[in-house]
Amino acid sequence: MQHAVEITDLSKAYRIGVKKSRPDTLVGALKQGIVAPLKNWRELNQLDTSKLADDDDSDGVLWALRNITMSINEGDVVGIVGRNGSGKSTLLKVISRITEPTRGRVVIRGRVSSLLEVGTGFHPDLSGRDNIYMNGTVLGMKKLEIDAKFDEIVEFSGVETFLDTPIKRYSSGMKVRLAFAVAAHLEPEVLLVDEVLAVGDVAFQKKCLGKMQQIAGSGRTVLFVSHNMLAVRSLCNKAIFLSNGQLLHQGSVNEVMQRYLEANNEGAQDEWSSEKVDDESMLHVSRIRADLLGEQPRHKLKLRIDFRSVAPHARAFVAVDFTDPIGNRIMQALPTMEPFIDVDHATRTLTIDVDLPPLIPGDYAVGIWLGGALTQTFVNIEDAVRFTIANSPTLNRSQGHDNARGFIVPEATVEMVKSA
Repeated sequence: MQHAVEITDLSKAYRIGVKKSRPDTLVGALKQGIVAPLKNWRELNQLDTSKLADDDDSDGVLWALRNITMSINEGDVVGIVGRNGSGKSTLLKVISRITEPTRGRVVIRGRVSSLLEVGTGFHPDLSGRDNIYMNGTVLGMKKLEIDAKFDEIVEFSGVETFLDTPIKRYSSGMKVRLAFAVAAHLEPEVLLVDEVLAVGDVAFQKKCLGKMQQIAGSGRTVLFVSHNMLAVRSLCNKAIFLSNGQLLHQGSVNEVMQRYLEANNEGAQDEWSSEKVDDESMLHVSRIRADLLGEQPRHKLKLRIDFRSVAPHARAFVAVDFTDPIGNRIMQALPTMEPFIDVDHATRTLTIDVDLPPLIPGDYAVGIWLGGALTQTFVNIEDAVRFTIANSPTLNRSQGHDNARGFIVPEATVEMVKSA
């Protein structure tokens, strides 16, 4: 099978922390104006990352990608996973030739369409109609080809009323709807999609995923960056795992998810603490402790939260968020509080008992949210503590649980009647 994308020894480095001095006197401003051309040339030369060695880890050098070699077959739908800052978006920008690599090479066979940021490739002063034709032309399509897809693009995007309005007057959601419609309908051989679908509403996200499944079924190649692990599982047939700019694993979706899960669970803890007080926070949480009690399928999680008010605030309440082993939010507990949390500079302790549903084995993360009415947030600590479910919630079950089927196993009874 022919490769749609071939990446060989790809690295991308950035210079960071270059300081710009600004004069504070008239004489200094005149002097800077005279020497500026020479100084700017020196700084540009200093910023030339192509002269960096692979082992250059000095201060001021950030390796967004390092020594990545891989190939993607035609028709593959590849999910790219990793924590924030792992190099996922940079990889797509290099593949789409938005940015040049420091070293290495990328070979692409066929037309590439990319949706990397809201409104990427759009001219803000042109209308939606003009931008559709401009994007198609950039992709190498003829006007007749764009005409044939035009009505379909407009219908999918849902911006027909504003089609002749300049893009700069669109909301972020309107921009991403039109951008995705253009990228997906102009028949690229390779489609690159970053985590921009989070901008759209839930209905549009489902619509986009359906369109990407249709594109994948037609034999075209899709590279999909997302933190939505369920979307990656349902859409992709292969995946890659990036960490700190390096390719840690490439293979089937289940294999990569398992590696990603293991990496995320390193350093799992049942206690969280912080002495530093956030200047912008009205409440300071100093300690969170989690204790898992009972046994399957009747586990109870006991949380103890030490906190104090550091600024006047409205009456507050608490919510507890639960995240599954691959990063999906699966449920939220909203304990009843009487009285609510009022302003009190003394340290107090909240004790919360949560009756857990029957969960499949794995490591689960717990986040704490403290806030007031109208979703006013005072404190939001994601993945503060973790707990581990070791046993199956189903008695006498010898086979493992497939987390693609979900993480909660409700109790159920069955009765079989034999007919005469």
